[in-house]
Amino acid sequence: MITKVLMPKLSEAMETGKVIKWLKKEGDAIKGGDVIAEIETDKANVEIEAFGSGVLRKIVVGEGAQVPVGEMIGVIADPADDLGAVAAGAPAKRPAAAPAPVPAPASPASAVPAMESYRSTPETTKVVPMAPVASAAPAAGGGRIKASPLARKVAAQSGVDLRLLQGTGPGGRIVRRDVESAAASPGAAAAGPAAAAPAPAATRQQFVIPQRTGAEFEDKPLSSMRAIIAKRMPLSKGPVPHFYVTSEVSMDRAWALRAELNALEGQPKISVNDMIVKACALALLKNPGVNAQLQGQSIRVFHRAHIGLAIALDEGLITAVVRDCDAKPLAQIAVEARDVAERARGGKLRAQELSGATFSISNLGMYDVEEFSAIINPPEGAILAVGSVLEKPVVDGGQLRVGRRMKMTISCDHRVMDGAMGARFLQDVKRLLEEPLRLLV
Repeated sequence: MITKVLMPKLSEAMETGKVIKWLKKEGDAIKGGDVIAEIETDKANVEIEAFGSGVLRKIVVGEGAQVPVGEMIGVIADPADDLGAVAAGAPAKRPAAAPAPVPAPASPASAVPAMESYRSTPETTKVVPMAPVASAAPAAGGGRIKASPLARKVAAQSGVDLRLLQGTGPGGRIVRRDVESAAASPGAAAAGPAAAAPAPAATRQQFVIPQRTGAEFEDKPLSSMRAIIAKRMPLSKGPVPHFYVTSEVSMDRAWALRAELNALEGQPKISVNDMIVKACALALLKNPGVNAQLQGQSIRVFHRAHIGLAIALDEGLITAVVRDCDAKPLAQIAVEARDVAERARGGKLRAQELSGATFSISNLGMYDVEEFSAIINPPEGAILAVGSVLEKPVVDGGQLRVGRRMKMTISCDHRVMDGAMGARFLQDVKRLLEEPLRLLV
């Protein structure tokens, strides 16, 4: 039996995929469910499994090549099967991607100075003397300059060198009109020692300019993840009418409960974000209008809470999905959330963990961010932005004390829900975090 290995569609936005690595080679025996290749999607690297048994007869797409979703990348068949018909319908074999050529270094005449550093060293600096000021012919008859007191005052104010002027007053005396005329002319001489006879080179004013080499900037091609982010975000922020609701939560009791849970031996460590995930999941069941998406002329309301966790990677942002958070205990959510985060950073997420979220959470608290707003990840109807848990002065029962506070901002699709609906959802999340024993029930 002949089985075509096709480039799978592993997310709603995926249009192309890249073959990162073949884990089997031509001629290897294959069983259904064997991992045969590693594919780079718009979100992560994913291992794909074989759907048929036999022998990997042909690798159509080499490592490093990128092909559209649905295109054949390999063939699994029995050794006796004729692949003629399959080969005739297959695209031309795509070889492994060749490494990008290294650009030749620019010649000194055409190189653009880099903007990387302004630090000067004896080997990388160039001394450029200031050009001397062009001077006019000196006034006749050296010695003391004949000038009226008023002319001297005007010359000092306008920066005109009296030694370079020819007076028109009695006996060649420089008068006010001579100074004003020189100051108004384009070739007026500057005052001061620099206007005199050229000074020795060692005494001239100098500029020290770094001798910089290399390109001034670099254009880096978009990674697959960054390219899909660049494509999808305008589709969210532009067409989706966002509105935002912010609330501040008292985290004193949640903080204390977390410390007690983490002190138990043999139990998984609980993070603040794990508690927020559980609180959101429970609040979504109570506020199903927030757990919803616009689908053409209808609104799809979900009865399960599949939470997408925004995870920052070096090349971009990925959302990993933890399913059925409303039905899972807090400890299990903690284990699964930590697992998907680690595998996301290692590029090892499974296909079902890349899509299907009904609501997402973006937490920047670890970066000392007090408050921010997140962009909705379509087709979801809302996303929660979470800031840091901060110690602040608070008034409690008329007394001033130090308390722990955290700000949350929900971004909502106004086509799906209104402000009151988003506010009620935040109220329920806040109540669950301020009465955290409810998260354990």
